[in-house]
Amino acid sequence: MTRLNGKVSLVTGAAKGLGAAIAAAFVREGARVVLCDVDEAQGARLAEDLGPQAEFLPLDVRHEAEWIARLAEVDRRYGRLDILVNNAGVVRLGTIEDTSEADYRAVMAVSADGTFFGCKHAVPLIARSGGGAIVNLSSINAIQGNPPVTAYSAAKGAVSALTRAVAVHCHEQGYGIRCNAVLPSSIDTPMVRSVAQQTGAARTPAGRLGAPEDVAHLAVYLASDESAFMSGQCLVLDDTASVARSRA
Repeated sequence: MTRLNGKVSLVTGAAKGLGAAIAAAFVREGARVVLCDVDEAQGARLAEDLGPQAEFLPLDVRHEAEWIARLAEVDRRYGRLDILVNNAGVVRLGTIEDTSEADYRAVMAVSADGTFFGCKHAVPLIARSGGGAIVNLSSINAIQGNPPVTAYSAAKGAVSALTRAVAVHCHEQGYGIRCNAVLPSSIDTPMVRSVAQQTGAARTPAGRLGAPEDVAHLAVYLASDESAFMSGQCLVLDDTASVARSRA
């Protein structure tokens, strides 16, 4: 399949879960994929499994200097970047009353700060490559109240708002860069399973979790030229969770 044939992409949080599924889908569609994560062992194993179109580079998205260094390395190796997927994220349980400062800052640093730095430093490289796409992973928690994950909700709300700002900026500058966000509900990933074990609340109204591939399919569309007229959108992928009748 060739929907992303010849495109160079970078996916954060790619060692497992949604990032791994997106990376695998991109490879199947013909893209060269740079997998980035703090889990170097798992990330390197996955890149090897995915074959010659994939490679792993360590990246802690919380630190702007690391973003600068990794994107410079991508530029040296390939001379371009066409697609950025800001997927890295963490969750810490806590309501607005009991979330600690440390947990709040940890969650914001990965999801909000990491996405900000990724967009900031990838935009010039993608623009120089002739345009492309940024796909940010937000969450249904950005639009629904979910008290046990308050910090995560705030971080993902920031990701959604940033997506719109980046999209409009790139449009106004004529960069040819589209920026969209995916807002999944509960997907069957290690992070969601961990939260579910602690809260007992990780089901859609249909009573099932989504598959990582459900998100990957949408990411492929947003990264491909098929979505050439779509930018600044926050696309909910939730099996009716955001529109279902209240069970109260």
